[in-house]
Amino acid sequence: MGLFDFLKSDKKKAHENAEKAQAQVQQQAEKGAGPSRSAAADAASATRAAAERMAAAAPPRRGPAPATPTPGSAAHKAVPAPPRPAAMPKAAPPSASPGAAYTPTPHSAAHKAVPAAPVARPQPTAKNRTYTVRQGDTLAAIAARELGNEARWRELYAMNRGVIGANPDLVPPGAVLTLPT
Repeated sequence: MGLFDFLKSDKKKAHENAEKAQAQVQQQAEKGAGPSRSAAADAASATRAAAERMAAAAPPRRGPAPATPTPGSAAHKAVPAPPRPAAMPKAAPPSASPGAAYTPTPHSAAHKAVPAAPVARPQPTAKNRTYTVRQGDTLAAIAARELGNEARWRELYAMNRGVIGANPDLVPPGAVLTLPT
């Protein structure tokens, strides 16, 4: 049993229950049940309303699908094309005075949507550290001793390429190197 079959069977059951309740109400009315008759009528109308709601919520019955015309068929050419929606009108500019711009408050959604401007930090006034190359020094040894990490020799070379030259393995003794921070 598929989903739609299940829904159909529920719809049928609801309709049958509504009919049974209505029949019971009519029987009680014919017998003259008295004050309970209004309660039964209320129950019947509630059941009927529930059945109508279920019928409205159920998917439509599937019948044979209408033939869809192909773009080359005469039927397709006979059907007018649906109208295209008109372009959306452009919003008018706000009617505020020319010099008054909206400033979002700290608690408004507009304020929260705008990222905060970066705060410029003052540059330290300390001079760059320097190192004077001694006989037998290598960039890796200088980086290990002065920067604490031998792997930073590439950074040291990049900052001092003009002093060292094209070959990072030949560091001239007496050269003054700028150390990265």
